[in-house]
Amino acid sequence: MIITTGENESPRTVARAKELAQAEAGAVYVRRAGRSLKELKAVKGDSDVLVVLENRIRLAGASERPMEFHPSMSYVRAKRVLKGEKDLMLEAAGVVPGDVIVDCTAGLGADSMMFAVGTGPAGSVIAMESSFPLYMLLKEGLRTYRAKIAEFTEALQRIEVRHTDHLTGLKSLPDKSVDIVYFDPMFREPTMESSSLSPLRAYANDEPLSLAAIEEARRVARKTVVLKEKRDSGEFERLGFGTPERNRTKITYGVMHLDR
Repeated sequence: MIITTGENESPRTVARAKELAQAEAGAVYVRRAGRSLKELKAVKGDSDVLVVLENRIRLAGASERPMEFHPSMSYVRAKRVLKGEKDLMLEAAGVVPGDVIVDCTAGLGADSMMFAVGTGPAGSVIAMESSFPLYMLLKEGLRTYRAKIAEFTEALQRIEVRHTDHLTGLKSLPDKSVDIVYFDPMFREPTMESSSLSPLRAYANDEPLSLAAIEEARRVARKTVVLKEKRDSGEFERLGFGTPERNRTKITYGVMHLDR
């Protein structure tokens, strides 16, 4: 992966780009020097470029449309939760302040952000992402993003992002060491309607969840294992979650309660 700056190089962005490249194996800093991203890719033979901007971070890959880190709807949901309103995902998982949560399929971090809000300052969230480019975008995005609501900014900075596939990551954790293990394999199929999210499909892990991953999740979790899926996909039954209650939404949550 190439790490560079925007066209307007500044000492701050250059320093950040170099720091990122030095911290991560598999990443190399390349000075922008007025070149287009297409030219940088051609020179280095790499299709992924992480672009460090003054207050933003952007990933340009094989797709013509780059991805820029932004909380998007998570920010809207978080504001509601911070006002005392309920959130369907947090309710389904049984999240309470102080929980330790593993998000096994982080992607752009939308659910990890909500978990960090729900667990509060006493809790923690581990976000696992198998794609190195997405891992880099998410890690630096969470570290540098600043929201108007301080509680949301602080929540983002409590998330620990790990570059690993979820099965390997779960195997590295001790028995009953976290409260909740969460899976959202929704990008297995192109269900996203937003064109702004379409570049994510190039990085999505399209392998179905394995029974081995569920068993590891049950070993690691103290309270619940949660699966987000299309209501009628058949995945809940295949993976042992049973049939979720019928509701009006196409997407729902299957929950294994381990503390009962």
